[in-house]
Amino acid sequence: MRAAVIEGGKFVVRDVAEPKPAHDELLIRVHGCGVCGSDLKTYPLLPDGTIMGHEFAGEVVAAGEAVAEQWPDGTAVASMPVIGCGTCVHCIAGDPARCPAPQALGLGIRAGGFAEYVTVAASGTVALDPSLDLRSGALVEPLAVGLHAMNRGDARVGDRLLVVGAGPVGLSVVIWARAQGITDITICDPVHLRRQAALDLGATHAYDPTTENIGTGFDLVVECVGKTGMIAACLDAVGPRGRIVIAGVCMEPDTFMPLGGIIKDVTMSFVSYYTVDEFRAAAAALTDGSLELGGFVSGYATLDDLQEVVDGLSHPSDQQKVIITPR
Repeated sequence: MRAAVIEGGKFVVRDVAEPKPAHDELLIRVHGCGVCGSDLKTYPLLPDGTIMGHEFAGEVVAAGEAVAEQWPDGTAVASMPVIGCGTCVHCIAGDPARCPAPQALGLGIRAGGFAEYVTVAASGTVALDPSLDLRSGALVEPLAVGLHAMNRGDARVGDRLLVVGAGPVGLSVVIWARAQGITDITICDPVHLRRQAALDLGATHAYDPTTENIGTGFDLVVECVGKTGMIAACLDAVGPRGRIVIAGVCMEPDTFMPLGGIIKDVTMSFVSYYTVDEFRAAAAALTDGSLELGGFVSGYATLDDLQEVVDGLSHPSDQQKVIITPR
Protein backbone atom coordinates (compact mmCIF):
# COMPACT_ATOMS: atom_id res chain seq x y z
CA MET A 1 0.00 0.00 0.00
CA ARG A 2 1.00 3.65 -0.36
CA ALA A 3 1.84 5.57 2.82
CA ALA A 4 3.50 8.84 3.78
CA VAL A 5 6.55 7.69 5.73
CA ILE A 6 8.92 9.89 7.71
CA GLU A 7 12.43 9.88 6.28
CA GLY A 8 15.01 12.36 7.55
CA GLY A 9 12.37 14.51 9.17
CA LYS A 10 10.20 14.75 6.05
CA PHE A 11 7.15 12.94 4.67
CA VAL A 12 7.95 10.73 1.69
CA VAL A 13 5.39 8.51 -0.06
CA ARG A 14 6.51 4.89 -0.19
CA ASP A 15 5.03 1.45 -0.90
CA VAL A 16 4.90 -0.46 2.39
CA ALA A 17 3.38 -3.74 3.52
CA GLU A 18 -0.37 -3.69 4.07
CA PRO A 19 -1.15 -4.25 7.77
CA LYS A 20 -3.14 -7.25 9.01
CA PRO A 21 -5.77 -6.97 11.75
CA ALA A 22 -5.36 -8.96 14.97
CA HIS A 23 -8.26 -11.08 16.28
CA ASP A 24 -10.00 -8.05 17.88
CA GLU A 25 -9.02 -5.46 15.27
CA LEU A 26 -10.30 -4.01 12.02
CA LEU A 27 -8.53 -3.13 8.81
CA ILE A 28 -9.76 0.23 7.57
CA ARG A 29 -9.44 1.64 4.07
CA VAL A 30 -8.72 5.29 4.79
CA HIS A 31 -10.90 7.86 3.03
CA GLY A 32 -9.55 10.93 4.85
CA CYS A 33 -7.03 11.81 7.55
CA GLY A 34 -6.78 15.29 9.05
CA VAL A 35 -3.54 17.15 9.71
CA CYS A 36 -3.36 18.09 13.40
CA GLY A 37 -1.40 20.90 15.01
CA SER A 38 0.37 18.34 17.16
CA ASP A 39 1.55 16.60 13.96
CA LEU A 40 3.30 19.81 12.95
CA LYS A 41 5.23 19.93 16.22
CA THR A 42 6.16 16.26 16.53
CA TYR A 43 6.89 14.96 13.04
CA PRO A 44 10.49 16.26 12.89
CA LEU A 45 11.21 14.38 16.14
CA LEU A 46 9.91 10.96 15.13
CA PRO A 47 12.05 8.09 13.83
CA ASP A 48 12.36 7.15 10.19
CA GLY A 49 9.66 4.74 9.09
CA THR A 50 6.90 6.33 11.18
CA ILE A 51 3.48 6.59 9.54
CA MET A 52 1.66 9.45 11.25
CA GLY A 53 -2.00 10.53 11.15
CA HIS A 54 -4.51 10.15 13.98
CA GLU A 55 -7.64 11.88 12.64
CA PHE A 56 -9.05 9.38 10.17
CA ALA A 57 -12.18 7.72 8.89
CA GLY A 58 -12.90 5.12 6.25
CA GLU A 59 -14.54 1.76 5.70
CA VAL A 60 -13.95 -1.72 7.06
CA VAL A 61 -12.29 -4.06 4.56
CA ALA A 62 -11.30 -6.88 6.92
CA ALA A 63 -11.86 -7.88 10.54
CA GLY A 64 -10.31 -10.23 13.06
CA GLU A 65 -12.18 -13.42 13.88
CA ALA A 66 -13.41 -12.12 17.25
CA VAL A 67 -15.16 -9.07 15.76
CA ALA A 68 -15.94 -10.00 12.15
CA GLU A 69 -19.63 -10.63 12.80
CA GLN A 70 -20.15 -7.20 14.33
CA TRP A 71 -18.16 -5.33 11.68
CA PRO A 72 -19.01 -6.46 8.13
CA ASP A 73 -16.96 -5.27 5.20
CA GLY A 74 -18.03 -1.89 3.89
CA THR A 75 -19.09 -0.45 7.27
CA ALA A 76 -18.31 3.27 7.42
CA VAL A 77 -16.31 4.04 10.55
CA ALA A 78 -14.12 6.40 12.53
CA SER A 79 -11.70 5.04 15.11
CA MET A 80 -9.93 6.31 18.21
CA PRO A 81 -6.18 6.59 17.57
CA VAL A 82 -5.17 5.09 20.91
CA ILE A 83 -5.50 1.49 22.05
CA GLY A 84 -5.41 0.52 25.72
CA CYS A 85 -4.85 -2.81 27.43
CA GLY A 86 -8.59 -3.25 27.89
CA THR A 87 -8.34 -4.46 31.49
CA CYS A 88 -7.00 -1.57 33.61
CA VAL A 89 -9.28 0.78 35.53
CA HIS A 90 -8.91 3.50 32.89
CA CYS A 91 -9.77 1.24 29.97
CA ILE A 92 -12.77 -0.17 31.83
CA ALA A 93 -13.91 3.42 32.45
CA GLY A 94 -13.71 4.14 28.72
CA ASP A 95 -10.54 6.25 28.85
CA PRO A 96 -7.83 4.22 27.07
CA ALA A 97 -5.59 7.27 26.65
CA ARG A 98 -4.90 7.08 30.39
CA CYS A 99 -3.98 3.37 30.22
CA PRO A 100 -0.54 2.62 31.76
CA ALA A 101 0.48 1.00 28.47
CA PRO A 102 -1.35 2.84 25.67
CA GLN A 103 -0.57 2.24 22.01
CA ALA A 104 -0.91 5.52 20.17
CA LEU A 105 -1.48 5.44 16.42
CA GLY A 106 0.60 7.74 14.29
CA LEU A 107 3.26 8.62 16.86
CA GLY A 108 5.89 5.97 16.20
CA ILE A 109 4.28 3.14 18.19
CA ARG A 110 1.64 1.99 15.70
CA ALA A 111 1.09 3.17 12.15
CA GLY A 112 -1.47 5.91 11.63
CA GLY A 113 -3.83 7.08 8.93
CA PHE A 114 -1.55 8.83 6.42
CA ALA A 115 -1.80 5.65 4.39
CA GLU A 116 -4.22 3.67 2.28
CA TYR A 117 -4.98 1.28 5.15
CA VAL A 118 -4.70 1.28 8.94
CA THR A 119 -5.49 -1.31 11.64
CA VAL A 120 -7.55 -0.20 14.64
CA ALA A 121 -9.16 -1.63 17.74
CA ALA A 122 -12.79 -2.61 17.19
CA SER A 123 -13.55 -1.47 20.75
CA GLY A 124 -12.56 2.11 19.89
CA THR A 125 -14.42 2.24 16.58
CA VAL A 126 -17.80 3.83 15.86
CA ALA A 127 -20.02 3.31 12.84
CA LEU A 128 -20.90 6.33 10.71
CA ASP A 129 -23.86 6.98 8.47
CA PRO A 130 -22.89 5.50 5.07
CA SER A 131 -24.33 8.59 3.38
CA LEU A 132 -21.67 10.75 5.03
CA ASP A 133 -18.71 11.86 2.94
CA LEU A 134 -16.13 9.72 4.71
CA ARG A 135 -13.41 12.27 4.11
CA SER A 136 -15.28 14.51 6.56
CA GLY A 137 -15.51 11.57 8.95
CA ALA A 138 -11.95 12.56 9.85
CA LEU A 139 -13.53 15.45 11.80
CA VAL A 140 -14.80 13.09 14.51
CA GLU A 141 -11.40 13.09 16.22
CA PRO A 142 -10.81 16.88 16.45
CA LEU A 143 -14.45 17.39 17.42
CA ALA A 144 -13.95 14.90 20.25
CA VAL A 145 -10.90 16.90 21.39
CA GLY A 146 -13.02 20.05 21.61
CA LEU A 147 -15.82 18.26 23.42
CA HIS A 148 -13.36 16.83 25.97
CA ALA A 149 -11.96 20.31 26.63
CA MET A 150 -15.46 21.67 27.20
CA ASN A 151 -16.35 18.82 29.54
CA ARG A 152 -13.13 19.15 31.56
CA GLY A 153 -13.79 22.87 31.86
CA ASP A 154 -17.30 22.18 33.19
CA ALA A 155 -18.69 24.52 30.52
CA ARG A 156 -22.07 25.96 31.44
CA VAL A 157 -24.79 28.02 29.81
CA GLY A 158 -24.21 31.59 30.96
CA ASP A 159 -20.41 31.31 30.98
CA ARG A 160 -18.24 34.04 29.54
CA LEU A 161 -15.95 31.87 27.44
CA LEU A 162 -12.54 32.85 26.08
CA VAL A 163 -10.92 30.61 23.47
CA VAL A 164 -7.23 31.35 22.93
CA GLY A 165 -6.31 30.37 19.38
CA ALA A 166 -8.59 29.91 16.36
CA GLY A 167 -6.93 26.87 14.86
CA PRO A 168 -8.88 23.61 14.46
CA VAL A 169 -8.97 22.83 18.19
CA GLY A 170 -10.08 26.35 19.06
CA LEU A 171 -12.76 26.21 16.37
CA SER A 172 -13.91 22.85 17.69
CA VAL A 173 -14.38 24.43 21.12
CA VAL A 174 -16.35 27.30 19.55
CA ILE A 175 -18.53 24.82 17.65
CA TRP A 176 -19.41 22.91 20.82
CA ALA A 177 -19.94 26.08 22.85
CA ARG A 178 -22.47 27.32 20.33
CA ALA A 179 -24.19 23.92 20.21
CA GLN A 180 -24.40 23.82 24.02
CA GLY A 181 -26.08 27.22 24.25
CA ILE A 182 -23.20 29.44 25.38
CA THR A 183 -23.86 32.90 23.95
CA ASP A 184 -20.80 34.89 25.08
CA ILE A 185 -17.84 33.41 23.17
CA THR A 186 -14.65 35.42 22.69
CA ILE A 187 -11.88 34.24 20.37
CA CYS A 188 -8.39 35.70 20.19
CA ASP A 189 -6.00 34.98 17.34
CA PRO A 190 -3.52 37.17 15.43
CA VAL A 191 -4.72 35.95 12.02
CA HIS A 192 -7.70 37.92 10.72
CA LEU A 193 -9.17 35.16 8.56
CA ARG A 194 -9.03 32.71 11.47
CA ARG A 195 -10.88 35.17 13.67
CA GLN A 196 -13.49 35.53 10.95
CA ALA A 197 -13.83 31.75 10.71
CA ALA A 198 -14.50 31.61 14.45
CA LEU A 199 -17.15 34.32 14.14
CA ASP A 200 -18.79 32.40 11.30
CA LEU A 201 -18.90 29.29 13.49
CA GLY A 202 -20.48 30.99 16.50
CA ALA A 203 -17.99 33.22 18.32
CA THR A 204 -19.53 36.54 19.37
CA HIS A 205 -16.35 38.59 19.85
CA ALA A 206 -12.95 38.37 18.16
CA TYR A 207 -9.69 40.11 19.05
CA ASP A 208 -6.14 40.32 17.80
CA PRO A 209 -4.09 39.71 20.97
CA THR A 210 -1.08 41.51 19.48
CA THR A 211 -2.92 44.83 19.20
CA GLU A 212 -6.12 44.62 21.27
CA ASN A 213 -7.03 44.12 24.92
CA ILE A 214 -9.21 41.03 25.24
CA GLY A 215 -10.36 41.89 28.77
CA THR A 216 -10.58 39.89 31.98
CA GLY A 217 -13.12 38.17 34.19
CA PHE A 218 -13.87 35.19 31.96
CA ASP A 219 -15.58 32.22 33.61
CA LEU A 220 -13.85 29.67 31.36
CA VAL A 221 -10.64 30.05 29.35
CA VAL A 222 -9.59 27.33 26.90
CA GLU A 223 -6.01 27.58 25.63
CA CYS A 224 -5.54 26.02 22.17
CA VAL A 225 -2.19 27.43 21.03
CA GLY A 226 0.53 25.49 22.84
CA LYS A 227 3.22 28.17 23.11
CA THR A 228 5.15 29.55 26.06
CA GLY A 229 3.43 32.40 27.87
CA MET A 230 -0.08 31.13 27.19
CA ILE A 231 -0.71 29.83 30.71
CA ALA A 232 0.25 33.20 32.17
CA ALA A 233 -2.07 34.93 29.70
CA CYS A 234 -4.93 32.62 30.68
CA LEU A 235 -4.38 33.36 34.37
CA ASP A 236 -4.58 37.07 33.61
CA ALA A 237 -7.82 36.66 31.66
CA VAL A 238 -9.76 34.31 33.94
CA GLY A 239 -12.03 35.64 36.66
CA PRO A 240 -12.30 34.67 40.33
CA ARG A 241 -13.21 31.00 40.80
CA GLY A 242 -12.84 30.60 37.04
CA ARG A 243 -11.68 27.54 35.12
CA ILE A 244 -8.78 27.18 32.72
CA VAL A 245 -8.31 24.30 30.28
CA ILE A 246 -4.92 23.84 28.64
CA ALA A 247 -5.48 21.98 25.36
CA GLY A 248 -2.55 23.40 23.38
CA VAL A 249 0.49 21.14 22.99
CA CYS A 250 3.50 23.14 24.19
CA MET A 251 6.82 21.38 23.53
CA GLU A 252 8.97 23.74 25.61
CA PRO A 253 9.30 24.52 29.33
CA ASP A 254 6.99 27.34 30.41
CA THR A 255 6.76 29.53 33.49
CA PHE A 256 3.91 31.43 35.14
CA MET A 257 3.17 33.07 38.47
CA PRO A 258 1.07 30.66 40.58
CA LEU A 259 0.07 33.47 42.94
CA GLY A 260 -2.35 34.86 40.38
CA GLY A 261 -4.23 31.57 40.26
CA ILE A 262 -4.11 31.19 44.03
CA ILE A 263 -5.61 34.62 44.65
CA LYS A 264 -8.39 33.99 42.14
CA ASP A 265 -8.97 30.43 43.41
CA VAL A 266 -8.68 29.11 39.86
CA THR A 267 -9.19 25.53 38.66
CA MET A 268 -6.78 24.51 35.89
CA SER A 269 -6.95 21.33 33.81
CA PHE A 270 -4.47 19.95 31.29
CA VAL A 271 -6.19 17.79 28.68
CA SER A 272 -5.47 15.37 25.86
CA TYR A 273 -7.52 12.94 23.81
CA TYR A 274 -11.08 12.15 25.03
CA THR A 275 -13.14 9.27 26.37
CA VAL A 276 -14.87 6.60 24.31
CA ASP A 277 -18.21 8.24 25.16
CA GLU A 278 -16.97 11.64 23.95
CA PHE A 279 -15.69 10.11 20.72
CA ARG A 280 -19.08 8.47 20.15
CA ALA A 281 -20.87 11.74 20.93
CA ALA A 282 -18.74 13.59 18.38
CA ALA A 283 -19.48 10.92 15.76
CA ALA A 284 -23.20 11.12 16.48
CA ALA A 285 -23.22 14.91 16.23
CA LEU A 286 -21.31 14.83 12.94
CA THR A 287 -23.70 12.23 11.56
CA ASP A 288 -26.95 13.92 12.58
CA GLY A 289 -25.87 17.36 11.41
CA SER A 290 -26.46 19.05 14.78
CA LEU A 291 -23.17 20.98 14.62
CA GLU A 292 -22.51 24.04 12.49
CA LEU A 293 -19.33 23.14 10.58
CA GLY A 294 -19.32 25.50 7.61
CA GLY A 295 -15.75 26.61 6.92
CA PHE A 296 -14.15 24.19 9.40
CA VAL A 297 -12.50 22.25 6.57
CA SER A 298 -10.38 24.59 4.48
CA GLY A 299 -9.15 22.09 1.92
CA TYR A 300 -8.21 18.59 0.78
CA ALA A 301 -4.92 17.21 -0.46
CA THR A 302 -3.34 13.84 -1.23
CA LEU A 303 -0.55 11.87 0.39
CA ASP A 304 1.79 13.21 -2.29
CA ASP A 305 1.03 16.76 -1.12
CA LEU A 306 1.43 16.08 2.61
CA GLN A 307 4.87 17.63 3.11
CA GLU A 308 3.82 20.76 1.24
CA VAL A 309 0.66 20.99 3.38
CA VAL A 310 2.65 20.55 6.59
CA ASP A 311 5.15 23.22 5.53
CA GLY A 312 2.29 25.63 4.85
CA LEU A 313 0.49 24.95 8.11
CA SER A 314 3.67 25.38 10.13
CA HIS A 315 3.42 29.16 9.66
CA PRO A 316 0.49 31.49 10.49
CA SER A 317 -2.07 31.26 7.70
CA ASP A 318 -5.78 31.31 6.99
CA GLN A 319 -5.89 27.50 6.71
CA GLN A 320 -7.98 25.49 9.15
CA LYS A 321 -8.49 21.73 8.95
CA VAL A 322 -6.84 20.17 5.91
CA ILE A 323 -7.80 16.57 5.17
CA ILE A 324 -5.44 14.21 3.38
CA THR A 325 -6.81 11.55 1.04
CA PRO A 326 -4.80 8.50 -0.08
CA ARG A 327 -4.83 9.57 -3.74
